[in-house]
Amino acid sequence: MSKQIYLTGITTTGTPHLGNFVGAIRPSIEASLNDDNQSYYFLADYHALIKSTDPALVRRSRLEIAATWIALGLDPERVTFYRQSDIPEIPELTWMLTCMAAKGLMNRAHAYKALVQENEDSGANDPDKGITMGLFSYPILMAADILMFSANKVPVGKDQIQHLEMTRDIAQRFNHHYGDLLVIPEVVVEERTAILSGLDGRKMSKSYNNTIPLFDTEKKLRKSIMKIKTNSLEPGDPKDPSDSVVFEIYRAFADDSEAAAMTEAYASGIAWGEAKQQLFEKVNSVLGEPRERYHALIEKPDDINDILVEGAKKARKESMALMEKLRAATGISAT
Repeated sequence: MSKQIYLTGITTTGTPHLGNFVGAIRPSIEASLNDDNQSYYFLADYHALIKSTDPALVRRSRLEIAATWIALGLDPERVTFYRQSDIPEIPELTWMLTCMAAKGLMNRAHAYKALVQENEDSGANDPDKGITMGLFSYPILMAADILMFSANKVPVGKDQIQHLEMTRDIAQRFNHHYGDLLVIPEVVVEERTAILSGLDGRKMSKSYNNTIPLFDTEKKLRKSIMKIKTNSLEPGDPKDPSDSVVFEIYRAFADDSEAAAMTEAYASGIAWGEAKQQLFEKVNSVLGEPRERYHALIEKPDDINDILVEGAKKARKESMALMEKLRAATGISAT
């Protein structure tokens, strides 16, 4: 049986936090250990340019995110791990797909429509005010990422389903004109993707400034956890774990027996300070060794670069082969 080809993009903006670990990094690394899968993981630094015009931030984020995934167990020998910007065939394929993509299809993209609606609601004369072609064309670049490596399985959250449907639409249109050269990907919806709440109870997100960085020092990790918003119930008062950010995060790191014990502690009226202390100890025990590996990697950026360069070499053997076929099919090859 041929291997299933999985592809996962990792946005390179900001510092990874506990929500990233629980929702994306941990399940993706677990999937990479399956010998039945052929896995591709890439740092989506072209995508980062849509959101950030700070080159230092993009560079630092690439380094931090690569170090994070490796420190947490991603094995570059088992997977293809590369920077998007190291694959020049991706922007070339993006242009080919742009020539196939209907503007009406792009007009229906959720992110674009949301910004247009914001402009209209604010009374702006131009509904496209502040909207770049990078944001407008984002789904086409995403399609090129996927189609370049013939991924037939693309795990996404529900908010990304539309982009995968667009990828399928564009690929089918390309194949209609030039032959069955692009693999039509299957959407794998991650129904149970964990979404952690942040310090203020809202979804943990850099945009809300409510995150707990993944590899802060022990002291800073404890300080962040102690800031988690709780209610006014006193020690001795029974507490509801289903309505507690402290318990939610604890459950994401604990095994079943530990979670059951914490549930009993809540029913017995554990003090919030003690609950937070136990949360700190649990998270710290899980992240302690990876934190040491992470900081060792960060101190050797050249080693990380070498890993990504090797990953790009592996990836380009496939990207160059596909582009040779696509150039010939579209009539722009030398012969």
